[in-house]
Order: sequence, then structure tokens, then C-alpha cells
Amino acid sequence: MPFEIIRNDITKVEVDAIVNPTNTWLCGTGGVDGAVHQAAGEELLTETTQLGGCDIGDAKITGGYNLPSRYVIHTVGPIWEGGNKNEEFLLKTCYLSALRLAKVHELETVAFPLISSGTYGYPKDKALSIAISAIGEFLMTHDMMVYLVVYDQMSYELSEKLFSSVTDYLDENYELLDENYDLDDEILNMASAAYPEETLYPEAVLHDEIKSIKYKRNLEDVLEQLDETFSEMLLRLIDEKGKTDSETYKKANIDRRLFSKIRNDKEYTPSKKTVLSFAISLELSLDETKDLLMKSGYALSKSSKFDVIIQYFIENNNYDIFEINEVLFGFEQNLLGV
Repeated sequence: MPFEIIRNDITKVEVDAIVNPTNTWLCGTGGVDGAVHQAAGEELLTETTQLGGCDIGDAKITGGYNLPSRYVIHTVGPIWEGGNKNEEFLLKTCYLSALRLAKVHELETVAFPLISSGTYGYPKDKALSIAISAIGEFLMTHDMMVYLVVYDQMSYELSEKLFSSVTDYLDENYELLDENYDLDDEILNMASAAYPEETLYPEAVLHDEIKSIKYKRNLEDVLEQLDETFSEMLLRLIDEKGKTDSETYKKANIDRRLFSKIRNDKEYTPSKKTVLSFAISLELSLDETKDLLMKSGYALSKSSKFDVIIQYFIENNNYDIFEINEVLFGFEQNLLGV
């Protein structure tokens, strides 16, 4: 199952278990820990006092009591001391310990806050990167729905280098839609021929994509594959790239049940973000991505921040879908997969 970043109060998330960043004596003194204990009720403290404490990087599980989650997984994050006291390893271990404990208890949905980024002082951009890396690593070999819960924008921070790079790219490539744009009749006719009845292209979005066919591709080659559906093309690309089904849908942040629907229905019509998720998973080039999008009647548009950000990552050969979602969330865009 996939990974999603959401904005919410973790004490209100309805999952099998929420993760509570606590101290070594599990007493719920402040921050998220205090909020979890307050929402759960006194019975939670009664149970945690019987657990014998918890080491940094370790995790222990209790009931959820008055919380909407059935369980609470308690983990102790490191205090930030400049980065030279093994903090990164310990923080990553917190996430993996909690996830492994959830797996032992056969839990299917788990929600994390950003561990150690509050009173423990871990820089938010570094804490975010470690969280996404650890969760992504775990989900490559396990099926579980995992949420990273961010309370507000102030608690979410991209690395300055990545934020600046994406912002510069958006400044150069993002264009507001010109409502008076007159689409070339020849380009529109090419689109109509390729997608006679069910095209999903708005005209202004269509322009860049069809021009790329007109000037960058051999039209004869495009016409030869017009009968190939999205599902057929996807399965062909999986074989050509030497990927397995499991590897493909996990790297796409797609639930295996959705992938099964696509595999078993050659006429399946996916959402645009599903198409792009598979493009990232298969590490397609920009032209290959555009071809896959066209099979379902979509295109990349310079008038969409979402599209431009995806194009940025493809052009930079960065196909880490969790890092891409980290940036999409930071720019308040929809996420890939999920």
C-alpha cells in the first residue's frame, strides 16, 4: 500500500495506529506526546508506566483508548545536537522500529508525526527527508498504508537547496493560462484523429503536447501504436524496462489492487496522476512520459504547477516518487500515487 503526506491533527486520524514521539520514560509531558496522552485519557499513562521505559530509536505499543486509532506506537527520537551524535541513524531507526512493530501486530494503516522536529530541535527539512526516506525504504518490501501527518505549513519545510531549485525551474517554465490563445487548426485536427471521441484535453493544455508530436516525433511511428491502450502500453513498458509488477506498483506508490485492475482491464482509464506515477516508477524519459499520457488523453501543460514540477524531476533524472511528493506537498499540489 502507498504513502501519503496529509495535513491534520494526529490525535484525530483514524488509522490502526498512530506513532507517538515520546521520552525514554513514556510519560507524555508535552508537545505531540502530551497531546496524545490528553486525547487518549488517563488509561494510556497507566499502561505506559508499566512498560519499563523505552530506548532512543526503539518502539513500544499500547492501546489507543479514547483515540480514534486502535493502538499507539511510542518511539523515542534523538535530541538534535548539531548532527554529529548519530542523530540521523537514530531518527531513521525510530521510523523503522515503529513500522516493524506495526507489521508484527498485523496493522494495515499507520500515521506518523514528524519525529524530533518539535521540542527536540531536529531541523525540519532534515527530519522530513529522513522520515520520507525511511518510510519509502520500508514500503518497498512491505504492504502498509502509511501517513505522514503535518499539523500546519509551519511544521513542514523543504531543504533550501531543493526548494530554490524547483522554484527557479517554476519561474522559468510555469506559464499562466492565456484565455485568448488561438489553437492552430492543424494541431487540433491531429489530436482529434488520435482521440476521436473520448479526448480529455482542454485546448490550451493540448497545445504543447501535440506540437511535440508534430515536430519531435515521427508521425508514422505514432500512428502505428494508436490502437495500443494505456494498459497495453504500460505492460509493454514494464517488460521492456525489465521490471516486475510488484516493483513497478510499489515504486509508483500505487496500491496493488489498483494495479491489478489495470492489468486485467486493457480498456482501463486511469487518472492523470496515476499515469505519471507509473512514468516515474518506470523512469521514463520526457517523450516516453508524454506518449504514456496521451494513451489516456492527457498532456503536460506549462500552465499547471503540478505538471511543471513533474517535468523538473524527469529532466533531472530524479525518479524518487517520495521525494517528488515531498516537493508537491510543499507547493500545495496533489501527490503522485495514493
